[in-house]
Parts: sequence; structure tokens; C-alpha cells
Amino acid sequence: MSEWVVPPSLEPGDKVAVVSPGTSLAEKYPHVYELGLERLEERFGLDPVEFPTATADPEWLYDNPEARARDVMDAFADPDIRGVVTTIGGYDQVRILKHLDPEVLAENPTRFYGISDNTNVETVLWNEGVVSFYGGTLFTEFAMQGSMHDYTVEYLERALFSDSLGELRPAERFTDEDLDWADPETLDERREMEPNPGWTWRGGDERVTGRTWGGCLSVVDQQLSVNRYVPDPDALDGAVLLLETSEELPSAMDVRWTMTAMGERGLLERFDAVLVGRAKARSLDVERSPEERAAYRERQRETVAEVVAEYNSDAPVVFDLDFGHTAPVAPVPVGGEVTVDPGDERIEFA
Repeated sequence: MSEWVVPPSLEPGDKVAVVSPGTSLAEKYPHVYELGLERLEERFGLDPVEFPTATADPEWLYDNPEARARDVMDAFADPDIRGVVTTIGGYDQVRILKHLDPEVLAENPTRFYGISDNTNVETVLWNEGVVSFYGGTLFTEFAMQGSMHDYTVEYLERALFSDSLGELRPAERFTDEDLDWADPETLDERREMEPNPGWTWRGGDERVTGRTWGGCLSVVDQQLSVNRYVPDPDALDGAVLLLETSEELPSAMDVRWTMTAMGERGLLERFDAVLVGRAKARSLDVERSPEERAAYRERQRETVAEVVAEYNSDAPVVFDLDFGHTAPVAPVPVGGEVTVDPGDERIEFA
């Protein structure tokens, strides 16, 4: 990519589109949805504009991928919209990509925020040289149960209102506990937190700078399977890979399967560094003790480190960054330029 565009930063009072390129949970959990809108407006001073898909029925959204694509394009093309906030992820967002006109997105660069399945739209933006943000989803960050974590607020403000995310640092504490959205009273509860031991560094020791690409591992795996939207391998030379696993809680073998496929396709050798978000280790359906959660995360670290080392022994790999499906999180730029310095153990976005 010869030229990259960082969409203009927002200012208080700006309009932001609220869209659902994946699924929508507004109908099922209206109290969570309304809290997210309220915080966008009152905590961040923005004017949320609800696009049709934001509150649409999930079954209708599944049957109408072209409508989801249309909302994204309409939001980008609207000159009054300065940011696009997704409500939640999903599992089939890849189905909307054939309905997207990449030129509309490229000609109207707008800040786009979302995790998980939103990796799909972010990859389309990446291919057009438009920086987006892996983070800033309405349900999981703006509607965070209890008061918002200071760490999340700080980095959301940077991603919304600043030209650069700047230096990334570990959060002091974290959680991967889920509270039941079906119970409105949980919105006032603070999830169980635990001390953050910090980042884990493995692999190479050279300072590198490159543009990030990636997102949710299961979505990257889906893109590799479809083989229509993954960037041209040559465009990934010198890039920095972003990866994190989701609430699906994949096994270490599942992670190895996808990572090995990336290696055999000649992708892993192209990245100068790998940044890995902290693995979520439990869900409402799967409860684990603190010791079991720690062991789960360590198995994932060992797996990723081993596979990356097999295909690219010079690349530093940094684990347990605060992005993805745990909390608190920082919205990290996808396509943004980042410096990874193993010597000083620093990560900084330009």
C-alpha cells in the first residue's frame, strides 16, 4: 500500500453512526443498547445516529446481508457522520463483503470501531489503505457493566479524538468474567477483577516498526478459507500481526491449526512482529478456576510462540495485550503504524 489514510479525528458534538454489520442484540437486550447510546452521548459528548440495522431483528439481518452492507456504506458516505460504531460482532459478517463497494469506503474515510466479526469490514478497509480500530464496540465497551474502566475510557478517548493512539501500556487489572445481559441489574455490577501480571515477550529481540493487520483469529481463519478478502501477501511484508481469540474459547490445537495454515501459506514469515490480545478463558457456559484459566492462557501462549518461531524465528511475539474480548481494552488501530521494542518492552502507535 503506497499511501495510507487515518480518518479525521472526532470532536465533541460530532455525529457517529451506530450500525450492525454483523448481528444486533438491541431487541434482545434493549437496556444494554440504551446504556451504550447514553454513554456515547453523555460520557464522550457525541451524537449517536441509529442506522436501520442497529436495532433490526437478528433473523432479518441474517437474511439481508446487502442491507447491512448498505448501512456501512451509507454511514461512510454521509458527510455529517464522523465515526461508525458497531453494536456487536456476530459470525457471518463475511457474507456482507461482496455487497460492499470498497471505493465508497476509500473515498469517504471515516473512523470505524468494532471487534470480533468486525475484523471483516476492517480487512476491506485495510485493503483500501484506510485505518480502522479494533475496539470501541457499543455493547462490550461503551455499555460495559458497572462504571467504565478508566483504562478503557482513556484509550477510547484517544481513538476517538486524537490523531494517534500513542504508547500502549498494560492495564493494572483485568477480567474475563461475563455478567448476564438478560438481567438489567447487572449493568450496575462491577465484574470480578484480578491483577495483571503484564505482557509476556517471546521470540526476536530487534526493534521493529510496521503497519498492523489482523483481528479475531476465528475470523482470520474464515477469511483464509474464503480466500477472497485476505490482503495480498506482498502487502503484508514488514507488517505487524494482531491476533486475539474470542468467547468461543478455542483449544490450543484449534489455534495451532489456524496458525499453521498461515505459516504454510507463507504469511507468518512476512510479519516483523506479532501482538496477541489476552485470551478470554471462561464464559457464561464455561466456568474455570483461576488456575485453570491461567493454564489455558499459557497453552495458547506456548502454541502461538512455537508456531511463529517455526516459520519466523526473528519476529518478537508479545502476549496478553489489552485488546479483544477481555476487559478493560484499548481500541488498537488496524493499519496503523506501530513500533514494537523488545529491548525496552514498549509498544507505541504513531
